[in-house]
Amino acid sequence: MSTKFRIATYNIHKCKGMDMRTSPQRIADVLAEIDADIIAMQEVVSVEHSSPEKNQARFIADALGYGYSLGENRVHNGGRYGNVILSRLPIAEQRNFDISVAGREPRGCLHADVAIGGAMPLHIYNIHLGTAFFERRKQVKSLLSDAILSREHSSARILLGDFNEWTHGLTSRLLKAHFRSSDIRQHLSRGRTYPGIFPFLHLDHIYYDEHLLVNAFAHKSRLALMASDHVPLVADFEAEF
Repeated sequence: MSTKFRIATYNIHKCKGMDMRTSPQRIADVLAEIDADIIAMQEVVSVEHSSPEKNQARFIADALGYGYSLGENRVHNGGRYGNVILSRLPIAEQRNFDISVAGREPRGCLHADVAIGGAMPLHIYNIHLGTAFFERRKQVKSLLSDAILSREHSSARILLGDFNEWTHGLTSRLLKAHFRSSDIRQHLSRGRTYPGIFPFLHLDHIYYDEHLLVNAFAHKSRLALMASDHVPLVADFEAEF
């Protein structure tokens, strides 16, 4: 059976926009414009037992009517800070992998299995890599180890997030040896996603291994150009389940 679905990755910058205003509602409004089935967010702060706006993961998920999974990488201003996967489809399992490098900011890879069609789940990996070259080199080797991406998988994988690679470097070359991504660039004639108001860098990526990529684009509505220092990267897929 053929199934179409939309997936997106979005570094929400703690919901702080280019106007320096913090607004989870504005981030939720941007995501509502996209109408993706699965969304990977990075730089999310969630302060439990506080105002709804300070629990960013729950606030945005509730505003959209999605379920969510949060992978905590560290504590920030008294809240859990890390990556979040939002899904309008059931999340079956979840796990956060530590890919931190000593002496650098803690980083993680959030894995969730999403029941998108048939009996087999879709394996989603939400990643935010480090800003230093040597750091990313170690992190991508950890990702490709038998403990994370190279372990046995029952069905297709999609790896997406903020890879912090300003040029086509080692991280991109290693991932492209295991995943497909070049097709996305064919769709993205203007696919740069950072910084928000005038994006000129391609830091956000979506890698995949089996599905047919139908379309991909950077979502650059007026609201999206202001809501964060990144704009969302969106991809439409068609798959057989």
